[in-house]
Amino acid sequence: MERITIEAVIETIVYRNEDNGYSICEVDSKEEGQFYAVGYMPTISEGETAELTGKWVRHPEYGEQFKVELYSTVMPSDEQAMIKYLASGIIKGVREATAKKLVAAFGADVFNVIMTEPQRLAEIKGINKERAETISKSFCEQRAVQNIIMFLQQYNISANLAVKIHKIFGAEAVEKIKQNPYSLADRVEGITFRTADIIAFNIGLPKNNPMRIKSAVVYYLKEAAYVSGHTYMPRRMLIDHAVYELRVEETEVENAVSELLAEREIFFDNIDNTEVYYFYSFYHDEFYIARRLSSMAGAKRAFTMTADDAEREIDDFEAESGISLASEQRDAVVTALSTGCMILTGGPGTGKTTTINTIIELFEKKKLKIALAAPTGRAAKRMTQITGREAKTIHRLLCAQMSGGVHLFAHDEENPLKEDVVILDEVSMVDTPLMASFLRALKPGACVIFSGDSDQLPSVGPGNVLHDIIESQTIPVIKLTKIFRQSEESLIIVNAHKINRGEMPEIYDRTKDFFFMRRLNHNMAVDTIAELYKDRLPKTYSLDPVNDIQVISPMKKGITGTIELNKRLQLSINPPDRKKREYSYGKTIFREGDKVMQTRNNYDIVYTRSNDAGGMGIYNGDMGMIDSIHSEDKYMIVTFDDKIVEYPFSNLDELDLAYAITVHKSQGSEFPFVIMAVCSYIPMLMSRNLFYTAITRAKSMVVLVGSDQTIMKMTKNNSYTKRFTGLCERLCDIKKALKDSKPERGADN
Repeated sequence: MERITIEAVIETIVYRNEDNGYSICEVDSKEEGQFYAVGYMPTISEGETAELTGKWVRHPEYGEQFKVELYSTVMPSDEQAMIKYLASGIIKGVREATAKKLVAAFGADVFNVIMTEPQRLAEIKGINKERAETISKSFCEQRAVQNIIMFLQQYNISANLAVKIHKIFGAEAVEKIKQNPYSLADRVEGITFRTADIIAFNIGLPKNNPMRIKSAVVYYLKEAAYVSGHTYMPRRMLIDHAVYELRVEETEVENAVSELLAEREIFFDNIDNTEVYYFYSFYHDEFYIARRLSSMAGAKRAFTMTADDAEREIDDFEAESGISLASEQRDAVVTALSTGCMILTGGPGTGKTTTINTIIELFEKKKLKIALAAPTGRAAKRMTQITGREAKTIHRLLCAQMSGGVHLFAHDEENPLKEDVVILDEVSMVDTPLMASFLRALKPGACVIFSGDSDQLPSVGPGNVLHDIIESQTIPVIKLTKIFRQSEESLIIVNAHKINRGEMPEIYDRTKDFFFMRRLNHNMAVDTIAELYKDRLPKTYSLDPVNDIQVISPMKKGITGTIELNKRLQLSINPPDRKKREYSYGKTIFREGDKVMQTRNNYDIVYTRSNDAGGMGIYNGDMGMIDSIHSEDKYMIVTFDDKIVEYPFSNLDELDLAYAITVHKSQGSEFPFVIMAVCSYIPMLMSRNLFYTAITRAKSMVVLVGSDQTIMKMTKNNSYTKRFTGLCERLCDIKKALKDSKPERGADN
């Protein structure tokens, strides 16, 4: 059927999906009379006049409807339509009584007055100067957002993203995008280069436009960093990739790269006789980490002691506490007391907790200020539990804030932390930019102790920091390998070490804490996981499934991925109930009582506590429960441990159901019981370090559901995708340069 355009007044919005703007509206048109219009119309409001472009379709249940493909708003011109539009609630500070006063005072010129002469609104009784400014600002913002959404709707960019674009680019967003569509990919999270490229093509920019090629190079480096974990790309690889993907000449890519180098967006270097390109910031972060760690490792502190003095301190501690340290543990404590920087690593059951607690006790005995930190909220909580002392996330320790989409830390070289000693746990999760920020915040003369399991997955972000530092052999490293007798009774620990050695774990011993249930069919595996989660484990061990059991999967997609598992487990444990309110966001249904996880750091969100004034910030990996949902006011109440958050619907892209989570999201956490799906996955997820990371999340029991062949393949596969990083080489270069120089004395700098 032919596409047509109809002008109509929006009488009633019958339904709207707040996530994507899909709406069902009852409309009235002079030409067509009353009918239903359906389609993506996120900013349409009751009382508005709109030009709707689309086709007539017949719905099998609801009959004839007008399917809207494009729409634009037309300001209402008759008095009643103007009043209905102004009173619709889209303009802050205006309801029906105020709308009538505005239309009575200014007539057909009311919208122009609101936009261009807001001071005149104060002529109306009940509207003061401040309220007039609020009305004008709200109206102008609404119109600006509408313009952006209507421009972007043809490129399938959601209403939520359009609102974010408005916040970044302001009221002139459409013009700015037309001038340089690639600025969307450069500045807006969630907009890919490919989307920007489609917009550029439609407005007529040629494929060899320098803006396009420069934006693509930046995008490829960003993708390499945040998808694959690289801090640089080999020059030849980057150039060839750009030429192939963009279908342009090599000289055109070279020219774009030269401009980016001149603008200090990227940096050229030579790593292991290979020419490479970095983001400028990544290069300086790596260089700073290497320089600062080398300086700290060679420095003497006012409170450090000789190895003999440290041994005597340990002897006194053992006599007083009744604790007897193994030789590896003593070595670790001596190293901590006698150097400015060290790494403590080791698998489960090797006494890492006892070692850290001993180090803390001996530093506290010296009256030193100590800070404990970890990359995520759950890792910090776990550190608090095992040490009995408060641990903070790195971001909270450094007092992080967001400004213009960039992390800013209150503590840096100009305003360092006051602590003498900082112990940082789960270092394998720390990426290059965060490690650089952490080190910048340490005061001169401070001591740092890194703790982590080098056999776990590397950071999600760019770099392979812990691995590179250990590989460089430039910083003292103590690896605990002895499994203590009490730990040998746990098959979780025994199997973790077997997997690390490439040995098939014991999966058929049903007398301990490690179980395998063979389910070769994926649907049967999901059925079994749901049954274990809801019934079998809770009844057998008196568990609360939501708080005591965590389902883990290597991937998000697929039948046994976290997305489908969450749907099934939600239906099983928290099904639809007329007494429970719910809200649909995209393909996810959030329901009161659901277990959820924060998926990125949000420094601006406010929380309250029952015992204090509260604060700001919910972090990636924090888990909570939905207490209540308020659809009319567009927010829900989520409790993260003791933090109570009024969570706006506009932030729901930061929240996921958390009955099932990926192995990457589980890292740094510990759960009483873990159920893991071990079915067939893509080759890059069938790895030993992923399997090892998953099973070491469990404290009391692991249940594997799936294929023993998958278990064997994951155990045997010790290969991993190499990350392009330069930290190891930089550390080695500094060590070589300092080899014959006089050792540093005094505080590091």
